[in-house]
Amino acid sequence: MSEHKPYTYVTASIHEGVTRFNVSFYTSDMSAKALGGDGGRPFLTLSSAEAQMTVTTTGGGPVTEQDVTLAREIFTASARYLASCERLHAEQPTNLTNQTTPPGEVAA
Repeated sequence: MSEHKPYTYVTASIHEGVTRFNVSFYTSDMSAKALGGDGGRPFLTLSSAEAQMTVTTTGGGPVTEQDVTLAREIFTASARYLASCERLHAEQPTNLTNQTTPPGEVAA
């Protein structure tokens, strides 16, 4: 049986002078927050103890049509992610859905 312990994975690479950052959250120990919007620019932040990712408007300036399009894409992707999580959670055997201690560890 494989153990699935939570983690956050952050990498940076440079290819032909372009730096790329990749942040992968494999943990439920994280938060998602949307801030601003009342006259200020909006922010969407995903964070764990190890990493944080923030999305805001283009160049930190006024909201553009591209910003609105990106917000819709994030919303749609989040809705699909939620639906998949709910479906898979409902399909799991009861002994897995009620489990709070990772496999292979002993509860304190």
